[in-house]
Amino acid sequence: MNKNYYAILMAGGVGSRFWPVSTSDFPKQFHDMLGTGDTLIQKTFARLSRLIPEENIFILTNERYNDLVLEQLPKVSQRQVVLEPAMRNTAPCILYAALKIQKENPDAVMIVAPSDHWIEDEEAFTQNIETAFEACQNSDRLMTLGITPTFPNTGYGYIQYEKEAADAVKPVLQFTEKPDYENAKRFLSEGNYLWNAGIFVWSARTIVNAFEAFQPTLYALFEQGLSVYNTEFEDDFIRDNYGKAENISIDYAILEYSKKIFVLPVSFDWNDLGTWGSLYDKLPKDDEKNAVVLAKTLLNDAKGNLVRTSSEKVVVVDGLEDYIIVDKDDVLLIYPKAKEQDIKKVLNNVKQKFGEQYG
Repeated sequence: MNKNYYAILMAGGVGSRFWPVSTSDFPKQFHDMLGTGDTLIQKTFARLSRLIPEENIFILTNERYNDLVLEQLPKVSQRQVVLEPAMRNTAPCILYAALKIQKENPDAVMIVAPSDHWIEDEEAFTQNIETAFEACQNSDRLMTLGITPTFPNTGYGYIQYEKEAADAVKPVLQFTEKPDYENAKRFLSEGNYLWNAGIFVWSARTIVNAFEAFQPTLYALFEQGLSVYNTEFEDDFIRDNYGKAENISIDYAILEYSKKIFVLPVSFDWNDLGTWGSLYDKLPKDDEKNAVVLAKTLLNDAKGNLVRTSSEKVVVVDGLEDYIIVDKDDVLLIYPKAKEQDIKKVLNNVKQKFGEQYG
């Protein structure tokens, strides 16, 4: 394996749209969401380790999840767990991790990947990532990965690239956040738009230089700690300074400004597993289009439902169609799939009425 290949595995989110399974104490990336025997973060780590040395995979997460990471990824050392003492979106934590990696290996090229995506064709994923690494190793490109859209999805961001570009890696013209249905249909018809997978590849040098150029205040904050990164004094510096960082995403901090953004249209399948509906799409289904995870079910006049329990509980359903049915500890959710985007609001209402311990 190439010792210059690194990964930043993003594992700090809460995944509140997967409530009640995903909670602030135990987010979705640490759950076996599809009933495969592996949690999402375990699947992602194994996928990345096909190309990247295991010791070069860094886990970016909130400090409250440190023990969960070490428990679920026993091959990972504490050195590889990069802890955020405060929630500050993606730009600060990526800069922090990039500075650490660059100090350890100035020739490092890295992938930044969420820990909760579902990818089945891991061979294609590995080949695509290697192509991206080779394109970024000796250039100042900032690269994102794009998924060829299969329908006009309004829940994803889109990437427009230069249609005339002959190379596999294509210059990006613009990013569009979650368009309306008519624009999403137009994007598909134009043929040079991709879904934004939120997966990035670049060299450590290039991304650090980009922060210095486009976010000088943020860069200056973290550059102060350069002498203590990868030493016993790092934790003290981060605890004292991380909360001072601006709450800003990598998209708005860097990608909006740089003129050197490229996209690689990838060949692997992809699902961002952002909602119960996206999970339902990936699960096997019975003749009535019901999807079941872990539960033992007796279903009658029931169609298009998702049923999930935390153990092999017997669940009897009669007369329901297109519902999410999730049983976990002291919470039972029975909710229309058509309203799944409102689950965040439901969670807030539950916490207000019954207490924060339910979220």
